[in-house]
Amino acid sequence: MTPTPTEEDIRSRFRRRRNPPMRVIGIRGDHDGNPGLHPPAELRDAAVLVGLVAHDSGLTVMLTQRTAHLAAHAGQISFPGGRVEPEDQGPVDTALRETEEEVGLPRTRVEVLGFLDTYITRTGFRITPVVAIIRPPFILRPDPYEVEEVFEAPLSFILDPANRIRESREFKGAMRHFWAFPYGRHYIWGATAGMLINLCEVLGGEVEAA
Repeated sequence: MTPTPTEEDIRSRFRRRRNPPMRVIGIRGDHDGNPGLHPPAELRDAAVLVGLVAHDSGLTVMLTQRTAHLAAHAGQISFPGGRVEPEDQGPVDTALRETEEEVGLPRTRVEVLGFLDTYITRTGFRITPVVAIIRPPFILRPDPYEVEEVFEAPLSFILDPANRIRESREFKGAMRHFWAFPYGRHYIWGATAGMLINLCEVLGGEVEAA
């Protein structure tokens, strides 16, 4: 089992990630491990907040379950976030604005650390994952139109290789392969699981090739 890093360990890793040539931000996506599945030609920019909640008992990852009626990724587990708007001052601003709109988390409780790799979805989004420490206490007020539920998964659970699996499903006549993290009654898969795999890599966990 991978030891759970401390806050300072996490800050250190993201400081090194910002300083070339030690780590260059890359691009990954739903097409990884799926020969023949190519990223869409036209992409819409988006950003999400990969929020690590600093409880006295340990770090957790903040996640949401999207409502069932949404046009994109309905009912799935996701990070709070959304499309970049013209008035946004970059992906950090997008992630913080969308998080405040979706779950009511104020920016004052968020300390941005850095970024994971850009993630491209088969539905045409180019997502910038913004990693941050979230400092309690806070009171969340989820938007009932977009968010069915907000929950947290222990970072130790996410980093433990025993808790991640490779799954396959048929989609449009072809088998598609993806990562998943079954967590209680929640099934974390798709882009969110892909970004969590990236987080595991950055924080020192070994991940077998897709």
